[in-house]
Amino acid sequence: MPCGCRYGWGRRVVHVAGVTTNPGRAWVAQQARNFLMALEERSRSFRFLIRDRDTKFTSGFDGAFACEGVKIIRTPVQAPNANAVSERRVRSLRHECLDRILIVSRRQLESLLRVYVSHHNGHRPHRALQFQPPGASQPVVALDPVRCENVRRRDLLGGLLHEYWTAAA
Repeated sequence: MPCGCRYGWGRRVVHVAGVTTNPGRAWVAQQARNFLMALEERSRSFRFLIRDRDTKFTSGFDGAFACEGVKIIRTPVQAPNANAVSERRVRSLRHECLDRILIVSRRQLESLLRVYVSHHNGHRPHRALQFQPPGASQPVVALDPVRCENVRRRDLLGGLLHEYWTAAA
């Protein structure tokens, strides 16, 4: 199947593993196992995992992915550009969402991240994917600019994000 991205990255979707104030080694390893179980339920797989050299990524973390046939690629020391795609995703999340909302609780953060990830994977157009969302099951059809009277908008996160669709005439 041909890749949908100009740079060969395919349809990368965002997944939030979990939220905690103190991520330790055991917690990170458990999140890896939870992530792999979620992938099995969705019938998705991948071949590579790019990660930095944080000490929280132990042999238990790497082993969970190695058992699934995933090759672990560690980035060079202090080289954020080696994982530019991930860095860009975090920057987009901060710019579009986290920097614009006062977060007062863990529950609020989890809810906010759930809405953002759903929007990012299912509705947000991506230039490298010919303005398609990475998790779209069907191609998004461009609207005729002259006949836009049936376009509807849904505001998310208090109006920070917008989703558009055509309504039946």
